[in-house]
Amino acid sequence: MKTLIKRYFSNAGAVVGLACLAAIVLMALSAQWLYPVNPWDTTEAPFLRPFEEASAWLGADSMGRNIAAGIVHGAQASLLVGVVATVVAVFIGMLVGVPAGYLGGRWDELLMRLTEIFQTIPSFLFAIVLVAIFQPSFGSVITAVALVSWPPIARLVRAEFMRVKSSEFVEAATVQGYSRAHIVFAEILPNCVSPLIVMASLMVANAILLESAISFLGLGDPNLMTWGYMVGASRTFLRLAWWMCLFPGVAIFVTVLAVNLMGEGLNDALNPRLHRKG
Repeated sequence: MKTLIKRYFSNAGAVVGLACLAAIVLMALSAQWLYPVNPWDTTEAPFLRPFEEASAWLGADSMGRNIAAGIVHGAQASLLVGVVATVVAVFIGMLVGVPAGYLGGRWDELLMRLTEIFQTIPSFLFAIVLVAIFQPSFGSVITAVALVSWPPIARLVRAEFMRVKSSEFVEAATVQGYSRAHIVFAEILPNCVSPLIVMASLMVANAILLESAISFLGLGDPNLMTWGYMVGASRTFLRLAWWMCLFPGVAIFVTVLAVNLMGEGLNDALNPRLHRKG
């Protein structure tokens, strides 16, 4: 564990990503303390420019809503969608990838054909259709993002199970008469966790981007203030009030970049052969 931590913190980009992500998570957790008002409330003058009022230091939108409050509260929705959708996608991917990789044969053929069907459908368009079918809500966005994100997890889990199940320690457990459940969950799965963690961390960034794009089109939860909604609602005022698009866009950019840097750092730390020595 100490070696893993040392490898991670030897990567400057990973450290910066972790620090930025920690600050964003802290901001999201402190949203009610930083801005106890409802981000939908009109509290300022419309089109208030940035840094003119201490209470709205990032300015206000066309309806007088505090942009800083929207960004802080929007962090909760974006991070929650990213994490929950990724957890659901990992669960679905494992349900498909584990039997495909362990059992092989007809199960592998059937489950991989199913995975390929989902992969041939454009993810963004499929997510929009799913949200439209389920009706725009927080739950439907999470479901849509998860349902378009699981195929890479399934293929990774399958490949790792096929690699590990031929190992000597797995054969020894089989000879000793251990059940399939024990072999899968106690012998094979723990040796597949590292690449799974890396891919899951990178999928969080993709989930945040996908949620932002859905909200940008106005298909997100109408009761939640999100970064994507803020950018989408202000695009018609880009020349008049540039700050309305800029600051939520920067929030999305920084969060996605931080998650990607952290994921790459985990990849280097968990794969010593890829570790770049200074």
